[in-house]
Order: sequence, then structure tokens, then C-alpha cells
Amino acid sequence: MSDIAFTREEKEALVAKLQRYFDNELNVELGQFDGEFLLDFISKEMGASFYNKGVNDARAVVASRLQIIDEELYAIEKVL
Repeated sequence: MSDIAFTREEKEALVAKLQRYFDNELNVELGQFDGEFLLDFISKEMGASFYNKGVNDARAVVASRLQIIDEELYAIEKVL
């Protein structure tokens, strides 16, 4: 799996969120370059974990829906 690629707009929005967090929670000013560097680090080193969690959550939703469909199919079976 390759690194997560963000559009310029997405990256700017994510860096802005990091900057606000650092400012509000840590009272640290995070510059644009440092914010982009941190975002790149997070996406490279931790992105796969977040991605895999999302895939697993989606898999659980699909499995749940398939179970419902399967039950409905059994309900409409004809008795021989």
C-alpha cells in the first residue's frame, strides 16, 4: 500500500486542523512547513492503521447487511 495522497486543498485543511490543535491544546505555534511534515509523518507511519480500521468497519457493516438479506431470502423460500 502506498502513502495516502491528499489533494492540495485536503492537505491545507488537514494542516490547518493540526495547527489549531497545537495552538489550542498545546500552546505551540505550528508553522506551515512543520504542519505538512507532521501530516506526512502521520499518514506514512499511521495511515495504514486508520485505513485498515475503516476497511474493517465497512466489512462489518456489509456482513451485517448480508445477514439481513440472507434471513429475508430464507423467509421467502417455498416449502416443498
